Amino acid sequence: MLKTKIIPPADGAYTYPLLIKRLLLSGARYEPGNEIVYADKLRYSYKTLNQRIHRLANALTAAGVKAGDTVAMLDWDSHRYLECFFAVPMIGAVLHTVNIRLSPDQVLYTMNHAEDDLVLVHDDFLPLIEQIQPALTRVKGFIRLTDDQPRRTDLPLLGEYESLLAQAATDYDFPDFDENSVATIFYTTGTTGAPKGVYFTHRQLVLHTLNAVGAMGSYQSLPLVRSDDVYMPITPMFHVHAWGVPYVATLMGIKQVYPGRYEPNSLVRLFREEKLTFSHCVPTVLQMILSCEEAVNTRFDSWKMLLGGSALTLAIASQASAKGIQVHSGYGMSETCPMLCTSYLNAAEIEHSTQTRLSQRIKTGMPIPMVDLKIIDGSGHAVAHNGESLGEIVVRAPWLTQGYLKEPEKGAELWQDGWLHTGDLASIDPQGRVEIKDRIKDVIKTGGEWISSLDLENLISEHASVIAVAVVGVADEQWGERPMALVVCEPGQYVDQPMLEVHLQQFVACGRINKWAIPKQFDFVVEIPKTSVGKINKKLIRESLLT
Repeated sequence: MLKTKIIPPADGAYTYPLLIKRLLLSGARYEPGNEIVYADKLRYSYKTLNQRIHRLANALTAAGVKAGDTVAMLDWDSHRYLECFFAVPMIGAVLHTVNIRLSPDQVLYTMNHAEDDLVLVHDDFLPLIEQIQPALTRVKGFIRLTDDQPRRTDLPLLGEYESLLAQAATDYDFPDFDENSVATIFYTTGTTGAPKGVYFTHRQLVLHTLNAVGAMGSYQSLPLVRSDDVYMPITPMFHVHAWGVPYVATLMGIKQVYPGRYEPNSLVRLFREEKLTFSHCVPTVLQMILSCEEAVNTRFDSWKMLLGGSALTLAIASQASAKGIQVHSGYGMSETCPMLCTSYLNAAEIEHSTQTRLSQRIKTGMPIPMVDLKIIDGSGHAVAHNGESLGEIVVRAPWLTQGYLKEPEKGAELWQDGWLHTGDLASIDPQGRVEIKDRIKDVIKTGGEWISSLDLENLISEHASVIAVAVVGVADEQWGERPMALVVCEPGQYVDQPMLEVHLQQFVACGRINKWAIPKQFDFVVEIPKTSVGKINKKLIRESLLT
């Protein structure tokens, strides 16, 4: 490392650790009256939020939680989750946001692997925890989270969340400690093996928050979060801290709405009643919202939507735009905290037609500030910035996970030569704009050529009768692989293979795809399999084709 000039601090100078508690300073300062809303059940001010976080810290300490312990959370998206995002790491403990959509065996694995000491569990998930409780190796107690009438349980409960908070003091002296202390952990499921534990420190979460505030609020084409916005996540809170946006919203003191369980009609009602202006979700959830009964007669003209987790097709973006939603693309991974890129339009592009702007907004976009990103070929060399050459995205940023919990070998696979390897295949244009073409494991190799499953999905989705599509490669004796498409038809519409072949031929004629990219097989289905976080589950699709 370069030897530079270092000046010792003055006697008594304060070294300011980047701790999550610092994110609470400004919200109540600027907007003490702004609300935290939980569905139709509860609302309170930022002043009350700070008090409740202090109460929760006291309640957790009274329950025996110490610095270095791990607290598991199983809840719908609620005010309680937001409070735990702060109180748990602020007392020096680690918050484990449990993926409630995993199988019981997987939940058990993650809770034992994370060495959970205390479990906060919503009544709806008591049967799950009761099922696995005898096999939990470290858990010392349970706190129930109740919305309505408490459900009977044989778990050894330490109390109910709201009752414990009511009994706790409103002041807690949150200590300083090393900013590199682990704050959160959650588990990501890959294509093989058990879920992997991804962890983040206080320093990483604070830096991600500060950068996200600037990235999402400063640029003319991306004013996603401003002080007068009303925010509601439609991404599960267990998934990458709901993309880090609750920390951003709390720092800014903006009104926050937590919907509880996701039900499309109730989400639309909350949009109307709470006057929502900003949300984020995966494209499949946006599609569910647009297709629900409440959306039929609802305009969404004030709603800015950040889409990520999987490719946003032009068809879904156009449908959302027609209803008034302003769509933006974002890119990141569980391992990247998650933000890496967002859609970006320069001053000239903002003036383009709606359809032209949409075609830009659905692309991966520009790396946000502080992200060092390059695209490398198989030899590790950077590809040309011509918008065509393909390679893997590798990144550096100050908030990337430094490994996987208790799995140094897999961490080393993630980090090679000092760069985090995403596994995503992409190109980059002369302006530095990134466009993901596929996951490396999902790209289709036919006759020595690469075919992007994402490009094919986008083109097929442009057919007026198609509501959803997934493309995977299937084995072919002659070509190695050929594309196969699962297609969901719009209700009341009809489409078949010859019609889609004719539809795709127009893109062959204009040179957008080669003729061998037209799928050899189309399967028309009612629903496309999804992962626990709402992404298209191509692993499951491929496995089903082999059985």
